[in-house]
Amino acid sequence: EGPIYHVESVTIEGNQFFATAVLASELKLKKGEFYSEERADLDAKKILKKYREIGFIDSTVTPERNFVGPTQVAAKFTVVEGARFRIGQVNITGNEQTHDKVVRRVLDEDDFKPGEWYNADIAKGDGQGELEKSLKQNVMTESAFIKPTGDKPGQKDAQVNVTEGQTGMVMLGAGVSSDAGVMGQIVFEQRNFDIADWPEDWSEFFHGQSFKGAGQRLRVALEPGTEVSQYSVTFTEPYLMDKPISMDVGGVYWMRGRESYDETRTKGFVGFDKRYKGGWHQGVTTRVEDVRISDVDSDAPREIKEWEGSNFLTGVKYDFGRNTTDNKWNPTRGYIWDIAYEQVYVEDTFGIASASHRWYKTVHEDLAERKTILGTKLYGASTVGDAPPFEKFYAGGIGSMRGFEYRGVSTRGFPTFPGTKVQDKSREKKDPIGSDWIFLAGSEVAFPLASDVFQGLLFVDSGTIDTGPYRVSVGTGIQILIPQWFGPVPMRFELSMPVIKDSEDETQVFSFSVGRLF
Repeated sequence: EGPIYHVESVTIEGNQFFATAVLASELKLKKGEFYSEERADLDAKKILKKYREIGFIDSTVTPERNFVGPTQVAAKFTVVEGARFRIGQVNITGNEQTHDKVVRRVLDEDDFKPGEWYNADIAKGDGQGELEKSLKQNVMTESAFIKPTGDKPGQKDAQVNVTEGQTGMVMLGAGVSSDAGVMGQIVFEQRNFDIADWPEDWSEFFHGQSFKGAGQRLRVALEPGTEVSQYSVTFTEPYLMDKPISMDVGGVYWMRGRESYDETRTKGFVGFDKRYKGGWHQGVTTRVEDVRISDVDSDAPREIKEWEGSNFLTGVKYDFGRNTTDNKWNPTRGYIWDIAYEQVYVEDTFGIASASHRWYKTVHEDLAERKTILGTKLYGASTVGDAPPFEKFYAGGIGSMRGFEYRGVSTRGFPTFPGTKVQDKSREKKDPIGSDWIFLAGSEVAFPLASDVFQGLLFVDSGTIDTGPYRVSVGTGIQILIPQWFGPVPMRFELSMPVIKDSEDETQVFSFSVGRLF
């Protein structure tokens, strides 16, 4: 092993557009720190990113080192800024069935359009820029490359080349989690659907040459399970009237056995969500739903028996919020918050108010650019008025409070005498009947293990409801990010232990799931 070198000084030369202090503020190499070529290369990339994202396409940053003592190094970064370019024309090729506007509206939403500064950081030209990845995910292509072309002073055309793939598919599979048991899946999904492209003959239909190209999404899912079964049809128009407004229309038939009864929901819904600059959004959703409570145990709580049979409800929900995270699949910085209120009518009118906040921060990045992420979450909700038990709040399980069973934290009702609704208070409280309000708070650290695919987890979950003490649990686990076409799918295995709980709470040490992040 050679000697360990320390940084004696850090200088940046050749920069005219950015002040040296601005460029140096995020560098890992600082006076007195250990020097390594990996850190120098990473810092050079950070400087280059600042230039390329505002139109300096041809900028270069070269790291250098000079030995100024037996164990001291002077680090220098030489910047060649080059010319600055705006976007001229945007030319799209490779889209044989996908409409041009499907591609352009994704670019427009990220302000990558004629007249704007050419952001060569999100359009790297190698398919690895965030805009190129967004095109691949939203337009459902096998690949997407955006490269600058042309020789006009101060202007570069954007050559967008996409390779279309198979966007319609039938998937056969299964899922499993500790909260929902085993669920089979038969799913038909077309992620580049066009509801207006009807076939001229049966040949077009069977060869996949119809109902395709408008960037809409159609999903038909049959998902029978051991504990939960769901059958659904959903249609999404992500750009209603070619504006950043998504429309979701769907129907769902859902069944699950509860503690002392069976619950069946038949629901239709229509939702609209408008996206604004800076990650802001606001939306409105209406639902019409029949909730059927059946096979009620003879000694079930009165609060459950009162709702036995079909219960028809309607609801209108308004929500708004903001998302500033850097990655849809595995965020490393930024936050997501949302505030919502739904007015519901069943036998009487009541409301459901809720608010949530999630925050992510990179607390450490190693020389391989693997990140240790701190995440926190807050959630609070309350009913306004007298809500039925199937619209109240239950805590415990994955996504809520690990260390407790699914719905294991709840206000509980007394058993009743068989065949009546009269409470038997001589017996202990029995089944959960839901809480009028809930508050949850959690924090988690995810750190890299052998590779980017494997992450270790350390977490604390906590919360309270309208009965009992403030609950707290601590735990650890492993997350495996399985690469998929549309993004990584997380698989989690977690061990957790309640440290503060109520005597009536139901606990669960081990939990596992597929497809859920913190």
